Amino acid sequence: MDTSPSAASTIPEGARRLTVVGAPTVAQRKPEWMKRHIPLAGPNYRELKKTMRGASLHTVCEEAACPNIHQCWEQREASFLIGGEDCTRRCGFCQIATGKPKAYDTDEPRRVAETVAEMGLHFAVVTGVARDDLPDGGAWLYAETARQIHQQVPGCGVELLIPDFSGDSDALDEVLSAEPEVLAHNLETVRRVFRHTRPAFRYDRSLEVLSRTRDRAPHIARKSNLILGMGETEAEVYEAMDDLAQAGCQILTIGQYLQPTHNHLALQRYATPDEYDRYRAYGEQLGFDHVEAGPLVRSSYMAGDQAINAGAWHRPTA
Repeated sequence: MDTSPSAASTIPEGARRLTVVGAPTVAQRKPEWMKRHIPLAGPNYRELKKTMRGASLHTVCEEAACPNIHQCWEQREASFLIGGEDCTRRCGFCQIATGKPKAYDTDEPRRVAETVAEMGLHFAVVTGVARDDLPDGGAWLYAETARQIHQQVPGCGVELLIPDFSGDSDALDEVLSAEPEVLAHNLETVRRVFRHTRPAFRYDRSLEVLSRTRDRAPHIARKSNLILGMGETEAEVYEAMDDLAQAGCQILTIGQYLQPTHNHLALQRYATPDEYDRYRAYGEQLGFDHVEAGPLVRSSYMAGDQAINAGAWHRPTA
């Protein structure tokens, strides 16, 4: 694409240098468009909160202190974190601890499905830590969780947000055999800064997860995510969108990076609301079925609505 229009912006040269440890390069004071009024807890939110308190499970919604938790839970959508609390990989922007995972909990899929049923969810997102310690990278765990949810909660949509399984095509096939409504793998950032932000991943390998899913199970919707504020330029975001579209990605979410601690990648910039508007418009030109772009957007934000807009799922009628 032509990245020369005046709409494309750049950041100062010095801001392109990434640092993992140290003070951020921009003030941590959030601009007005990053502030959200927390709504009063509705009945669905309160009910789901009570249910989760009694389950020995983790939700990304709570673990990551997602600003959209009230909205998603009120619509009976939630995101589960499986595979334990320790990840075998370290990404500079991620809050999940890196370490040696504990024992493999093969009963977790059943418990997740039972909790989905108890919470009365309409749509469930299932993600997890990287488990490079396992021969299949945890592929069975994702697949069995989807199978259990479909079995115990007919009509509930399932999105599996998976790692790259180190390029293991058999592991990906195992996940696809569970027939999730949406298969998600997040690219997260642009090619130039990829190895700094995701040293254990590979840019092209992540694209291959999506293209292989398109080739092997074209009826399953493909989804990915980009995070802004880690050193990329607007022109590079357009290029990443081009790459995702060519890989067969149908649903794309784009949101703002917020530095969790000073031991994480430094925040480089805040993307403005009109920049997100340009990405949304360009995504439509590229033919994405749905683009969710905004400062507070997260990968699993209103995932059921995203699936509906992409034609991948229909919400059950009462």
